[in-house]
Amino acid sequence: MTFPNDPMILLSYINTQLRDNYNTFEELCKSMCVDGQEIKSKLSAIDYAYDETLNRFV
Repeated sequence: MTFPNDPMILLSYINTQLRDNYNTFEELCKSMCVDGQEIKSKLSAIDYAYDETLNRFV
């Protein structure tokens, strides 16, 4: 699967997936066979970080 390149669209996509389909970010990464560090890096560039308690990037 190809993820959106635009960080804001990626943020929206990942948070929607976390809300609707996955209990943790690690579960999402494993299920979708993606590098979580790459996603975290792209989202940290726009000042977002994963919050385990909320299960979303904030």
